[in-house]
Amino acid sequence: MLIRQGDARDSGLDRRLAFTLAAVAGGLNAAAFHAVGFFSANMTGNVSALSSLLAMGAWQHGLGYLMIVLTFIAGATVSTLTINAGLRRDVVTIYARVVLAEAALLALLGFARMSLDHAKGVPLLILGLSFLMGLQNAIVTHISDARIRTTHVSGMSTDIGIGLARMIDMLRGRLDPDEWPHVETKLRLHAGTVTFFLAGGVLGVLFWRVAGNFLFVAAAVPLAWVALSSLLRHRSAVIA
Repeated sequence: MLIRQGDARDSGLDRRLAFTLAAVAGGLNAAAFHAVGFFSANMTGNVSALSSLLAMGAWQHGLGYLMIVLTFIAGATVSTLTINAGLRRDVVTIYARVVLAEAALLALLGFARMSLDHAKGVPLLILGLSFLMGLQNAIVTHISDARIRTTHVSGMSTDIGIGLARMIDMLRGRLDPDEWPHVETKLRLHAGTVTFFLAGGVLGVLFWRVAGNFLFVAAAVPLAWVALSSLLRHRSAVIA
């Protein structure tokens, strides 16, 4: 899932990667909101909250939302710089390595959260998750040539609406029907990604209510599995 890039990827690879990472992102985002009342990946909402607070003169409170947005951007920046450096050195497993690093950092964040009291752990949790969500979104955007955005539900919902409109026009004979398979493939990707983000959010909150902050450690497991399975498959292919 994390070796082939861009046009070398098929729709099945894109869906498996998008659905897995979207479920993790949805779980983390919803659980963090349930735990501390902030979204770690909803940059549209965070920027809107920032603008509202600035307009009301609540500058100090607004700085918190600004930090969330800047940390998300920092995660995407670090991810892209790391991937570009790996690609320049022909490290074909660079995407898998960055996802494995994300899993390790997420587990570390979970353990750190469990060791701190609630008040001190809030900024660490939100900023840590924002960094990791920015990092993850940059990974999947880069490897799929922007076909996948695991935390950008607004954009994916827009693409679903566009795809449905194109299908309606094809059924009405106003667009070339030969485009149907291409539109259907994109629609399945975006609709499935939103669905898995939603399902991940539901499961994330339920898991958090049972296991508390251990959720943030457990969420690292599927990320590590995706990364390690890609690394092991690549190693087997090279040896063979």
